[in-house]
Parts: sequence; structure tokens; C-alpha cells
Amino acid sequence: MKMNWHSIFNGFEKVKILIVGDAMIDSYMWGNINRQSPEADIPIVDIDKYEKKLGGAANVASNIKALGGTPILCSVIGHDDKGFLSLMNKENLSTEGILQEDRKTTVKTRIISEDKHQLRVDEEDTFCIIGESEFIEHTTSLMKNIDVIIFQDYNKGVLSKNVITDLIKQAKLLNIPILVDPKKENYFQYQGVDLFKPNAKELVESEKETKDSLNLNTLFETVSTQRKQLSAKAFLLTLSENGVYIQTENEGLHYPATQRNIIDVSGAGDAVIATAALAMARQLEFDKLAQLANLAGGLTCENIGVNPLDKEILLKEAIRLI
Repeated sequence: MKMNWHSIFNGFEKVKILIVGDAMIDSYMWGNINRQSPEADIPIVDIDKYEKKLGGAANVASNIKALGGTPILCSVIGHDDKGFLSLMNKENLSTEGILQEDRKTTVKTRIISEDKHQLRVDEEDTFCIIGESEFIEHTTSLMKNIDVIIFQDYNKGVLSKNVITDLIKQAKLLNIPILVDPKKENYFQYQGVDLFKPNAKELVESEKETKDSLNLNTLFETVSTQRKQLSAKAFLLTLSENGVYIQTENEGLHYPATQRNIIDVSGAGDAVIATAALAMARQLEFDKLAQLANLAGGLTCENIGVNPLDKEILLKEAIRLI
């Protein structure tokens, strides 16, 4: 049956999504390389432009808003927010879920020249947040009238074991669907969720044995094992240039990536989970959800840096290809 994508996308405006996880700033320094350093075997980048954007879980919120949904971001940043709250206000994003404490606000600075990353510098703390109980209580208070919850984990300390366990319990009491974009540290802590979305690297890192030579069939077998171990309704594995693989109790489907001019993969996972959450809120079947998320991930790779999705372009792609 042909999908009415116009109706589905228009319906995104009725969707309210809670994003819980590690928010950060993606900072960019753009410049030109004209010479090598006399001090070391490295290029000198003459900087001519600076830019700051919302990153991590905040980029997921940006993508949801760009597609028409209403995001509420719940995270913990430092007392020195490095301009994070100003960026949130500039994008007209709610800051009611943001708490501050004695820690660094995560900033990833990328130095870009000749259309590629030359260097990345990270400023961050990765220890667990100090005010776990306060954060759990505050986030729980914002769950009213929420359609979907996303756990966006970058292992920067917001999503501790206690936070994950307690907030999943609260979400289940309220019958709110849960999507997870995991990282290695608490990978198997996300039990009984509706959609679990690692990439191939995270899937491999989660296994006790290192697998050097992996093919798609091996990955799909691992997905089956982990989906059952996690008691997840669906498992969406992103495979970079190989597209996505979605598995439920009843079937597993692989969707190749659409041919694109890939420039920068930064933020692709954020676009995938944001789109998948909106699709779930609109009650799309898992196969259609996977195809739409696959398109979103590919589209965001066509530009340098972390950039929110373009709703009209994604809509046109969905009409043309799904």
C-alpha cells in the first residue's frame, strides 16, 4: 500500500518527544592550509571562521524540531555552559529539562580545511552526574503528555545505570515507547525497550570477543542474539554505507543505502534516531520506519558538520523512494 507521506509528515507537528542523554556543543574552526609547521610535521591551519552548533542529544532535539516535532531535552551540563543555553534559545528549543552542576560542558572542536577534518579537540568530563536523584525526579516530571522517549547515550555521564533503570521504569508505567541510541558502557542496561539502535562499531564493541572479520550475515546473527538478550521489540542496526538492518521477532530486513555524495558522517546517527522516533510516534510499521530513518541518515551526510535535517527534502525522498 502506497504511503501518504504528506499526511505522515504533517502529523509530526502533533508529536512531543523527550530526549534524555548527553548534550554537547559541536564547535568548528574553518580555515586554509598554506604551509607546514617548522616545529613539527603538521600543517598550519589559518582560521578564518568560527561556528558553534548544538551536538549530541541536543542535535537530536534540533532534528526533531526541524521535522516539525516538539522536543524536550533532558541533560546535565556545567555551570559554565560555554554558550550552550544561548544556542538552545537561538533555536527556540526548551531548556526546562536542562540541569547544571560542577562539571565541564562537553565541547567537541573540529578544525576543518580542504573540505575535511584536520583535527578534533574534546573538552569533557565523563564521570557520572552528581545529582542522579534530582535529574531522575526532574526528568520524570516532564514525561506528562510525551509520545516517545529517546535515550541518547554518548558515555559522557548523564545516563548512569540508575538513571537508565529508573527512567525506563517510569516510561513503562506511563506506556511511553522507548528508543535507544546506545554506547558501550551501559549497552545492556537498556532492557525491554521498543527500538534499540546501535551502529556496527557499537555492536562489535559490545561483544566480549573481538571480531576482526565481520560480514553482514555475522552481524545479523549477533543482532538476533542481542535483541533477545535485551528483550527489545525491534533492533535497528545502522551500517554506514551499507544502509540499515531492522529486526523484530517476526522478520529481519536489510535496506541498502541510497547512492549519495558522502562528505561528512557527523550527526548521521542523531538524524536516524530522531526520524525513527517521529515515525514511531506516527505508528509507522517497523519496515517503513527503517526505510525513512535510512534516508535521513544518508541525507545528513551530504554536508560538512552537524546540520538539522531539511523536512521538505526528506519528504520528497520518502515519496520518491519508499
